[in-house]
Amino acid sequence: MSMIRDLRAAVRPSLRKSSTAYTYDSTRDPSASSAVVDCAVYRGGRRVKDEPCLTPHEAMLEVRKSGGFAWIGLHEPTEAEFAGIAEEFGLHPLAVEDAVHAHQRPKLERYDDTLFAVFKTIHYIEHAELTATSEVVETGEVMCFTGRDFVITVRHGGKGSLRALRHRLEDDTELLAKGPSSVLHAIADHVVDGYIAVAAAVQDDIDEVEIAVFSAPAKGSPPGSDAGRIYQLKREVLEFKRAVAPLLRPMQLLSERPMRLVEPDVQKYFRDVADHLARVHEEVIGFDELLNSILQANLAQATVAQNEDMRKITSWAAIIAVPTAVCGVYGMNFDHMPELGWKYGYPMVLCGIAVVCLSIHRTLKRNGWL
Repeated sequence: MSMIRDLRAAVRPSLRKSSTAYTYDSTRDPSASSAVVDCAVYRGGRRVKDEPCLTPHEAMLEVRKSGGFAWIGLHEPTEAEFAGIAEEFGLHPLAVEDAVHAHQRPKLERYDDTLFAVFKTIHYIEHAELTATSEVVETGEVMCFTGRDFVITVRHGGKGSLRALRHRLEDDTELLAKGPSSVLHAIADHVVDGYIAVAAAVQDDIDEVEIAVFSAPAKGSPPGSDAGRIYQLKREVLEFKRAVAPLLRPMQLLSERPMRLVEPDVQKYFRDVADHLARVHEEVIGFDELLNSILQANLAQATVAQNEDMRKITSWAAIIAVPTAVCGVYGMNFDHMPELGWKYGYPMVLCGIAVVCLSIHRTLKRNGWL
C-alpha cells in the first residue's frame, strides 16, 4: 500500500497542496457564474440540505462526518476550477484531463477506487424542412466520476442539463438510497433515452427523404436533386453512430461484470439500459444502410434521366443529319450534278428529305427514343 501511495504522489505532484483547501479559477470573469451547477449531500436517499450553496469541500466534510454521498455537478469547468475538486476527491490526472477537455470517446475506465465514465449526449435539432445544410443532431458530453461516497458529473455542451434528472432522482428515494452507482445508472439511462428519442426523429427525416426520392419529381426539380439532403443526413447519422457504438462495451461491463463500486441491485438496472442501447445501435446501423440504398437509388435515377436526355439528343441529331448530308452534297457546286437543270428537282429533294426525316422520327418514336 505504501508503494501505491508513493506512486500516486509521483503522478500527481501538482495536485498535492492541501487536503482542506478548495481552489476556484482566478482567471474566470468575476461576473460569470461558477462551473459548479449544483452540489448536495444525500443520506438515506434524501437531500440533506435544501440550499444548493455547498462547496465541494463542505459537501465532503459533511459526508465524512455523517455518512452518505456527495453529488457535484459542473458545467464546462476550467483546469484551475477543477484542480481543487480533483485534489479533494483524489481523482486521477488522466481522468481529470479528459474531463476538462471535451471531445472524448464514450468509455468506462477504473482508476483505483473511482469509475470514470464518458457519455456522448445527442439532441435533435428541430427544422421546418430538411435541406443540404440542415443540422439534424447536436452532440454534447457528460463525464461521471463515481466513488464510494461521491459522484462528480462534468457536462460539456449547451444542452443536456442534468437538473431535471437530479430532481427526478431525488423523488425516487428508494433508488437514490443505493448510493453513487444509482446516479451513474440514472445518467446512463437518461443518455440512452435521449438516443431513443433522436432515433425516432431521424427515422421521420429518412422517411421524408425516401418518399421524395421515389415519388415523381417536382416541376422544375432535376432528377438527383435530393443527393445533398441525403448526404447531409448520412453525416448526421454517422455522428449519431459515433456516440452509440463505443458505449456498447461499457454498458456490457456495467451490466455483467461485478464491480465494487456498483451495487448488485443497481447492476440489474444497467441490463435494461444495455438492452435499450443495443436496440438503438441496430437502428442506427439500419439508418446508415438505408441511406446508402436511398443515395444509390437517387444517383441511379439521375443516371437514367441523363441517358434519356442523351437518347433524345442523339435521335434529333440523326434526323438533322439527313438534310445536312443532302444539302452538303448539293452545296459542292459541280457543273454536272443529277437534276440540277430539272424544273422539279428542288421540290423533289425537299420532299425526299421530309419523307426520310419523318420515317426516322416515326421509327425512333416507336422504339421509345423520342
